[in-house]
Amino acid sequence: MSDIQMAQMPAGEVTLHDARRDLQRTVSLDSFEIGVFAVTEEQFAEVLGIASRHPRRPAADLSWLRAVRFCNAASEWEGLDPAYTFDGEDITWHVDSDGYRLPTEAEWEYACRAGSTGPHYGLLSDVAWTAADGVTTPQNVGGKLPNLNGLFDTLGNVWEWCWDLLDPARYDDYRVFRGGGYADDAWSVRASVRRGGAPRMHHDDVGMRLARGGFDTADAAQGWSAAVDRERAASDDALSVGWTPRR
Repeated sequence: MSDIQMAQMPAGEVTLHDARRDLQRTVSLDSFEIGVFAVTEEQFAEVLGIASRHPRRPAADLSWLRAVRFCNAASEWEGLDPAYTFDGEDITWHVDSDGYRLPTEAEWEYACRAGSTGPHYGLLSDVAWTAADGVTTPQNVGGKLPNLNGLFDTLGNVWEWCWDLLDPARYDDYRVFRGGGYADDAWSVRASVRRGGAPRMHHDDVGMRLARGGFDTADAAQGWSAAVDRERAASDDALSVGWTPRR
């Protein structure tokens, strides 16, 4: 497979914001790896044995399910233990696996911010493809300036799937994507903005970035916990106007 460049993130902390519950939580992270670039059409096509029309553009129009399957395929290509197993559309993340996987939401924001505390890690026109550029498709990766972690396009170009559930009390099995896309205004292209979609959903401005790192825990790692997901899904907290549970 075409070289997947990974960057090593040091251990650290990131503060995440839950807008519905108006809560903040600080997550301590162990060291992990994350892709310097979003997965490209060339890399995606090579693993699947198909042609790519725009090799250096980020692979987009990907559902979350297809993204996690690609993670396993990339792991198998390189002789790594797959991070995920499938029972129909129920996906289990084997946290101790060192194969390719999607980043957790905490990992993604920590890597994106690169120590910055504002909405962007640089002048947006310099670091991100957005609606202000007037483009109508994803652009080749690496065309804007990187953040201080050496990562390109974590803001703008295409949104990127994460492992985490968006808000199970409201959205059932919707998964998070982060970062904003080429058609989004600046308000949506911020390090803290959360969006999401159903596992089968796909849009032409949603792609993926690989992560790696195994941990000596069970059903919990890097700011994510299966037990907390269950608690969030069963939450009886008062919902804001317009937030209707789907239970």
